[in-house]
Amino acid sequence: MDDTAAQVNHASFWQNRYDQGQTNWDAGSITTPLKTYIDQLDNRHQRILIAGAGNAHEGAYLHQQGFDRVFLLDFATAPLERFAKAYPDFPRDHLLCQDFFDLDGLTFDLILEQTFFCAIHPKRQQDYVKQMHRLLATEGKLVGVLFDWQFETSPPFSGSIDEYLTLFSEYFYINTMAPCYNSISARQGKELFIHLTKK
Repeated sequence: MDDTAAQVNHASFWQNRYDQGQTNWDAGSITTPLKTYIDQLDNRHQRILIAGAGNAHEGAYLHQQGFDRVFLLDFATAPLERFAKAYPDFPRDHLLCQDFFDLDGLTFDLILEQTFFCAIHPKRQQDYVKQMHRLLATEGKLVGVLFDWQFETSPPFSGSIDEYLTLFSEYFYINTMAPCYNSISARQGKELFIHLTKK
C-alpha cells in the first residue's frame, strides 16, 4: 500500500485530525438526506450501526428520537469520548472504539453510511463491502450517502456511481443509488443516496 493508505488505515491519523481540529468533513449537524430517511423509520428497536461515526450527529439524532439500539464505531477515541460526555445517558457499551474491519460477533438490521466509505483507501473498498455484508443481519440494509465526485486530494477518496454499482452489486440488492435531491449546500451535486439490501 502507498503512504496515504498506510496513514488512513491507522487510528493515529484520524486522532491527529481531531486533535488538530482538521475535521472539514464534519457538517456540524445531521445532514438532510440522513435526517429525512431516519424520520421515515417506525421501528425504534432495530439494531443500527454508524461505522466511522466521528462526531456522530446521526447517532445523536437517533438517540434523541428514542432509538434504543444504536451503536457508534470509530477507531479514534476523541469523537467517542466527546459523544459520551455530551450524551451521558447513551449506553457506554454501544460506543465501540475499534477498527471497523476487526468488528466481529455483532449483527445489525441497519447500517448508516455518512462520510465513512470515502475515508477508506480504494485498495480496501472491496473489504468494506464484504464486511458490511457480514455485519448485516438477513435482509439488513446499508443506507446513506456516497460521494459521486472526483476530489483533487485524498482523503476523501473519489468515487462514481459506475464504480459503486460494480463494487456493491455482488453482495447487495441495489434498491436506490441515485443523486441526492436534498444534499446540504456544500455537497449539492456531489452525493448519491444509497439504499441497499443484503443478498
